[in-house]
Amino acid sequence: MLNNNLIWVANTKEGENIHLLPKMANRHGLVAGATGTGKTVTLKVLAESFSDMGVPVFMADVKGDIAGLMCAGEDSENMRERIARFGLADAGFSYHGYPVTLFDIYGKKGIQLRTTISEMGPVLLSRILQLNDLQSDIMSIVFKIADDNGLLLIDTKDLKAILAYVAEHNKDFAMDYGNISKASIAAMQRAVVALEIAGGDIFFGEPALNIHDFLAVGAGGRGMINILDSESLINNGKLYSTFLLWLLSELFEMLPEVGDLEKPKMVFFFDEAHLLFSDASPALLDKIEQVVKLIRSKGVGVYFCTQNPSDIPGGVLAQLGNKIQHALRAYTPAEQKAVRAAAQSFRENPAFDTYETLMSLGTGEAITSFLDEKGIPGVAQVSYILPPQSRMGSISDAERDAGIKGSLLYSKYAESHDPDSAYEFLMRLGMEEQEAREKAEQEAAEAKEREKQEKLEAKEREKQEKLEAKERERAEKEAAKAQEKAEKEAEKAKQKVENERKKAAKTIGSSVTGTIGREVGKTVGGAFGGKFGKTLGGNLGASLGRGLMSTLFRSK
Repeated sequence: MLNNNLIWVANTKEGENIHLLPKMANRHGLVAGATGTGKTVTLKVLAESFSDMGVPVFMADVKGDIAGLMCAGEDSENMRERIARFGLADAGFSYHGYPVTLFDIYGKKGIQLRTTISEMGPVLLSRILQLNDLQSDIMSIVFKIADDNGLLLIDTKDLKAILAYVAEHNKDFAMDYGNISKASIAAMQRAVVALEIAGGDIFFGEPALNIHDFLAVGAGGRGMINILDSESLINNGKLYSTFLLWLLSELFEMLPEVGDLEKPKMVFFFDEAHLLFSDASPALLDKIEQVVKLIRSKGVGVYFCTQNPSDIPGGVLAQLGNKIQHALRAYTPAEQKAVRAAAQSFRENPAFDTYETLMSLGTGEAITSFLDEKGIPGVAQVSYILPPQSRMGSISDAERDAGIKGSLLYSKYAESHDPDSAYEFLMRLGMEEQEAREKAEQEAAEAKEREKQEKLEAKEREKQEKLEAKERERAEKEAAKAQEKAEKEAEKAKQKVENERKKAAKTIGSSVTGTIGREVGKTVGGAFGGKFGKTLGGNLGASLGRGLMSTLFRSK
C-alpha cells in the first residue's frame, strides 16, 4: 500500500509503519526466507505498491499463485483480523485486482514470449547450452561470422544452419577467425537439439519481445504487472535464469541513463534467484554483477527472491540495499553459519539478537532494513508484513484465458512468423552450391566422356590406320610381287620373243644361207664335177651356210 506516497510494507510490533522509500527503490533489494515463511505475500505487497505508484513491474510466477494479482482479494476472518491489527481500513485498504499481463515462454499459460538468437547473444546462449570455454569461444566466432555476412539469427533453425555452414567451410574461415574444430561444433549442434527438445524452438522466434511493452501503464494509471508463468520453465533452470538475465541486459541496453528518480521506471523481481548463479562461469558472474550495479542508473530496481542470502554472490549481495529477511531454519552447523552470516548483514539493533530472531520468526514476519534518504541502511526491524489487496491464491483457467485474450499485446505476439533469415539464406546458398557442384560434376562427367570418346576414336583411327597401313603394305607387297612377276613374265616374254626372233632369224638365215650356199656350191661343184659335182656342191654349200648362220645366231 501507499502511505503518504511511501511504500508501506510492514509494521513493527509496536505499530510503527515501515516504509520503502520510492526514490531508493532502484537501489535493489533482497527478499529471502525458508519455504512457507511468507515470501510470496511480500512480493505481492511490493508489486501492488509499485503498481499503485504507476511503476511497471515484472515478476516470475514459479508456483502459479502470483497471477492472483489480477483478481480482487477475498474477505475472510483472518483478513479482517489483519486489517484491524494494521489499521488498514482507515488507510484506504480495499480488495481489488491490478492490471496484469500474463506471459509464458511456452505460450500455454500466457502470451507467447519470444526473443531471437541474435538478441540473446553468444554469452547467454552458451550458458543455456551449457557449453565449455572452447565451445563458448566458437559460439562468439559464429556470431561474428553471422554479423560480418549480414545473416540474421532468429531461431534455432538459423543457429543450426550457420553451425553446419561454418563446420563445412571451417578451412575457409581459418585465416580470418582462427581454427574452428568440427568436433566442437558437432557437440554444440547436439546441445542446440537438446535445447529444442526442452522448448527452445518455441522460445526463439519472431515476433520478439519489445522490452518497451513492459513499461506500459494500465487502467487508472497503475503500473502494469507483467507476470511470466514459470511453473514449467523452472524445470529448465538454465533457460529460466538466462531469460531473466537477458531481460535485465535488454533493459540496461535500451533504457536511457536517468540517475536517481523520485520513483523507479520499472521494478524487476527475480524469484528462485539461486538458479541465476548456480554453475555460472566467472565471466557470467562478472556480467551479472555489472548489470545489477549499473542498471539502477537506468531507473530499474532489481529484487532477488531466494531462500538464503548465501545463494547470492557477495559482489551482487552488496548491491542490494533494501532487505526483507523472513525466517531461516538451521539444523546443521553449515546452516547455522549461513544464518549467522545473514544476521551479520543487517545493521545491528540492540533491542534484539538478530541471529536468534531469524530462526524464531513466524509466517508473515520478517527482519527488514530499508535505505534512508541518504542511502544509508536502516537498523534491523522485526516487522509484520501487510496483507495484499489482491487474491492470495491463484486463478482459474477461465480467468487466465480471459486475462490473456483481453490484453492489448495478445494480437501482437499471439501468431509467430518465420522471416527470411540465416536458415533460408544458407539453404538457398546451399542449393546454389549444390547446383554448381552438380553442374561442375556434369561438366566433368561430360568432359570425361568426351575424353573417353576421343580416346576411343583415336584408338579406332589408330587401328584403322594400322589396318590401312597393313593393307597398303600388303598391297604394295602384292603389287611388288605382281610387278616382279610381271617383270619376270615380261622378261620371259621378251626372252621368248628374242628366242623366237633369233629362231626365226636363224631359220630365215639358215634358209637363205643354205640357198645361197647351195647355189654357190652348185656353181663351184658344176665347174669341177659336172652334174654330180653340182649336186654335191649345192648340198655342201647349203650345209656350210646354215652352219655359219647357226654360229652367228647362237643364243648366249
